[in-house]
Amino acid sequence: MNVEDMYQQIILDHYREKHHSGLRDGYAAEVTQVNPSCGDELMLRLHLDGDVITDVSYDAVGCSISQASTSVMTDLVIGGTVDHAQKLYRGFQAMMRSHGEETLDPDRYDDAVAFEGVAKLMARVKCAMLGWSALEEAMMEAQQNSDTAVSTQSSDTAVSTQNSSTAVCAGAPARGEKA
Repeated sequence: MNVEDMYQQIILDHYREKHHSGLRDGYAAEVTQVNPSCGDELMLRLHLDGDVITDVSYDAVGCSISQASTSVMTDLVIGGTVDHAQKLYRGFQAMMRSHGEETLDPDRYDDAVAFEGVAKLMARVKCAMLGWSALEEAMMEAQQNSDTAVSTQSSDTAVSTQNSSTAVCAGAPARGEKA
């Protein structure tokens, strides 16, 4: 079996046996991506514990390349940090945009190297990038949600502190009043 046949087999295996498929609750962000040129549709949920990706769940319809790429991507990012996933995304994206000129480190990208041949097929690049683009969008959404939550907590703390000060002052005599 030559390398191209092996890569095709990896893609078919991930298409037939999708890893982490099926939407699960308890997510930090949910996004939907559509590739109208191929008919691919994907809803992806990102599950976090702090900065660690604990799960990526998804529901997808579409071609074998988009579904297999999403399956491979979930294997690579679950258990790692958001920062690590962003680096993997940028590397995979650069390889796909290179039209087959750049390659991936198999030790770092494991089964994702099977998509190096897909990068040469312009019409299929969007298919292979769909799940990765959804992940990138979900990471940004989760960060925004986290920033909003921190901002809200800070505001709540400030209001609580003001209310505490007011409560203390409310029991104190007003100027000119005797205690």
